Amino acid sequence: MSQTKKKKSATREWLDALVFAVVAASLIRWLLLEPFTIPTASMEKSLLVGDFLFVSKMHYGTRIPKTILQVPLTHQKIWGTEIPSFSDAIQLPYYRLPGFSDVERNDVVVFNYPVEFQYPSDLKTNYIKRAVGISGDIIEVKEGELFVNGEASPKPEEMQYSYDVISNRPLTVDFFAGYGINAESFMAFSNGSGYMVFGTDQMMETLKSSPVVVSITKRIESPGVNDSRIFPNGSNYGWNADNFGPLQVPAKDWTIDMTADNVQRYGFTIEKYEGHDQVDMREGELFIDGQKVESYTFKQNYYFMMGDNRHDSLDSRFWGFVPEDHIVGKAWFLWLSLDKYESMFNKIRWNRFLKGIN
Repeated sequence: MSQTKKKKSATREWLDALVFAVVAASLIRWLLLEPFTIPTASMEKSLLVGDFLFVSKMHYGTRIPKTILQVPLTHQKIWGTEIPSFSDAIQLPYYRLPGFSDVERNDVVVFNYPVEFQYPSDLKTNYIKRAVGISGDIIEVKEGELFVNGEASPKPEEMQYSYDVISNRPLTVDFFAGYGINAESFMAFSNGSGYMVFGTDQMMETLKSSPVVVSITKRIESPGVNDSRIFPNGSNYGWNADNFGPLQVPAKDWTIDMTADNVQRYGFTIEKYEGHDQVDMREGELFIDGQKVESYTFKQNYYFMMGDNRHDSLDSRFWGFVPEDHIVGKAWFLWLSLDKYESMFNKIRWNRFLKGIN
């Protein structure tokens, strides 16, 4: 005799549907596309605060999770709590599936923030910047202008700097909004003489035409003025955000002599990202597992990242290279953009809907 198949309860059907949805969403997020939101102004005006985009895992190849004991669809914490969503008891070695391409110079890339050492590499905070230098490139910034391998690097179309804007009267939020400058992109000087403004060269040219604007000067730090925040930490090269390098980006299988200068430039990278158990730097010399190292061959490729908002971006100039195993994916296209300074339907930036990212 045949048995009649017992019908699932409504609760069981909902539970099965929920499990299927979580598994499907997790696979899509891991293998193909992951949503990402622009939280800061470091890429303006190329990418705006409030942009929602998809990151392609396929372009550079899907990265196999290193931290496999994790609550699905979480990153560092369980939603709405401070409870870690993972255990690092099991860590797999780095491996990436074949992709469509390698990271190319000037790609907009999402990656794990390298110096967030309290998390496993694949669970560090996601950052988005432009890969201005790839493995083997020589990076140099001269008075605010970027040079790669001795040649001026193409500028993103809407790259921002900071400017001193001197006016003959106080300026309002509405005044700046008329020139495409939001409330978080300007700050009044304490003496009331003017404003520090973030904007593109084109925006500043338009602003110059206003009769209330006396002068506009781009803020550029002087060559030779050492900024202690600049990478590599503890150096005294006279580098700052506008005058940096030359510095070569490490490449896989690149061998260097461990001179005192190279220990200063690359010791931190070798210590933190190359997978050694014990690395020490003493008096300009490098020691790995207690043995002095005369030369070193890098195990993976690295990248140099910069924000398009050059004076409002903490990037590789400050914290160094991004290792290949920290690369999440390529910023592919926008699917929504919301302006927090507008209301109702005006919040949606319709001109950015389904816009590709260059």
